Amino acid sequence: GYRRWLERALDYSWMAVVAVVALSLLAVWLTQRLPTEYAPAEDRGAFFILLRAPEGASLEYMDRYARQMEGILLDEVGDSESVRRFLTRLPGSWGGAEVNSARSIVLLENWDIRDESDREIGSRLRGRLDELPGVRSFVSHGSSFGMRQDSRPVEMVIGGPDYEQLQQWRDELLAALRNVPELVNGDSNYQERKPQINIAVDRDRAAVLGVPLLSIGRTLETMLGSRQVTTYIDRGREYNVILMGRETDRSSTDDLTNLYVRSERTGDLIPLANLVRISETAGPSRLNRHDRMRSITIEAGLADGVSLGAGIEAMLQAANETLPAAARISWDGESKEYLESGGSLYLTFGFALLIVFLVLAAQFESFVNPLIILVTVPLAMTGALLGLLFYGSSINVFSQIGAILLIGLSAKNGVLIVEFANQLRDRGMAFREATIDAAVVRFRPILMTSAATTFGALPLLLGTGAGWESRQPIGIVIVFGVAVSAVLTLFIVPALYHLFARNTSSPQRVSRIIEQLQRGTAAEKSPAE
Repeated sequence: GYRRWLERALDYSWMAVVAVVALSLLAVWLTQRLPTEYAPAEDRGAFFILLRAPEGASLEYMDRYARQMEGILLDEVGDSESVRRFLTRLPGSWGGAEVNSARSIVLLENWDIRDESDREIGSRLRGRLDELPGVRSFVSHGSSFGMRQDSRPVEMVIGGPDYEQLQQWRDELLAALRNVPELVNGDSNYQERKPQINIAVDRDRAAVLGVPLLSIGRTLETMLGSRQVTTYIDRGREYNVILMGRETDRSSTDDLTNLYVRSERTGDLIPLANLVRISETAGPSRLNRHDRMRSITIEAGLADGVSLGAGIEAMLQAANETLPAAARISWDGESKEYLESGGSLYLTFGFALLIVFLVLAAQFESFVNPLIILVTVPLAMTGALLGLLFYGSSINVFSQIGAILLIGLSAKNGVLIVEFANQLRDRGMAFREATIDAAVVRFRPILMTSAATTFGALPLLLGTGAGWESRQPIGIVIVFGVAVSAVLTLFIVPALYHLFARNTSSPQRVSRIIEQLQRGTAAEKSPAE
């Protein structure tokens, strides 16, 4: 059976080189075809809902919509529903003075009880929340490593000299993103939606009328804001005395006509409206910086079926075509983690491959034998990528970790064949026969160890419950990689050994020559004595 097929394979050893090249090219093609992301979407059993109203919305306005959101969530709570309970926070911001948001933390039933995933439930709730007029709804889910995934995972940070220039670049890039099919719902964190009143003092007129700028500033501070003027002590406690206008006297810009300041020259009261110019504008609620530079973050969601890697490439291409060279481009959030983790894991994979090669080179005292053994790595990678394609999975942190494990799991099969072939050659067996016998003798150990590894990883592949989305890529890579590598190793490694290792020597050759010389020297000394 196997010996007969192996003998035929050795007659066409050069075909093993063609097979290795073809499988390596297939692996490269699969790498480009498979979607890439930082970490797979994971059902954490909870998600967040954020309602955001226009800037300047009052607490009463937000409370009304928060109660409507709670009514929608109450419809999902029950014995036959998927939501166990929820908690609403108003305002939804974690600090700051903004009151135009509300946040709910939704806790789901156990994975064994509900039939829907957290994303299916969140999508259904988002559809109902989008029907609320006057607010925008956002649903964010947890992912692996404790990161929060929202509806816009592609985050590009644009840095520049000033916010006026950044605002212009933002508008140009958002206009370009509308024509990018991979991205949807483009937006930025620089929103000119907060109402502002700019008051400019007519300095010349104030000087003519004898009104100092300090009086104008103190009047505006006291009537439109508040000002601490003194303190008083009551029963051993000190209290601040704060002056401020009544809310009814500062509800609109027309109330400024009722404010007066006293002239130091004449002592008369002069209407404040005669000394200032009022303009109503809209500005951002806060000014952001990234790496100590003024910045605006452009966010976008992914279209259906588009991976995070493809979305990042699409946004980067649009930015390169739209923004000038003076714009500094960086990444934030999940996009940043994806780019940094991808590069570091590929570097780790390369170092692991190099270390294995150096260890094998030291063991075999040859560079040819380790290269033959490490041919099993691209074979295993091809099987792993085929498994990811079959399951519709992606290349992420967990699948890359599994790929690093495959280096050792696949290389051990080649070590079994090459090491035993060298031992048979040391015993004086012919090169071809040593190659065939080594593969035949090691046939059962290779299959048994590979089967044990494969069955040991099946729980990762087939398991369900909490966190299965992150465990499954590792199981796919190990099961498919080890299975494909074991089958191909039984033919390709002996064929390559037969083709390239003919002129190599055994690692024990030098030690045996030294032993022979020592025995010969000892034999010559004995007769002489």
